[in-house]
Amino acid sequence: MKTPMGSFYSLAFAASLVAASLCFGEEAYTKTTRANTILKTTVDTAGQKIEYPQNGNPELTGVLVEIPSGAQTGWHIHESPCVAYVLEGEIAVELESGVTNHFKAGDSFAEVRNLKHCGYNTGKTPVKILLFAIGVEGTPVSKATATGK
Repeated sequence: MKTPMGSFYSLAFAASLVAASLCFGEEAYTKTTRANTILKTTVDTAGQKIEYPQNGNPELTGVLVEIPSGAQTGWHIHESPCVAYVLEGEIAVELESGVTNHFKAGDSFAEVRNLKHCGYNTGKTPVKILLFAIGVEGTPVSKATATGK
């Protein structure tokens, strides 16, 4: 999918901010630069240990996910570790087990890996999520699955 150059640069800038806060933390910058860690974890939201792909060329992908009010993502899986940051709105993410996690603007989380899940926009406004996947070149960020339950 081609994006307007302005959106590309905005996404690249956001990715660099997320990467900087995840990799370096606050201590790597001068006192005039703000870098707040938004997520630091060794497990995803299902409690699974984060494991990086070992079966091909690594590829980092940034995706802006937009879900209209009342809509859902559909049941899907991520085969690679993903970091999500909710820019706008509210979302409920239901796992196949029935466990549901709720996130709102400003929340960040490690997406579940290899577990069927579905996100539901539970608010009255669109949900916008900035998602970064650390995957394998040529592999999609997510794959559709049959219904979860």
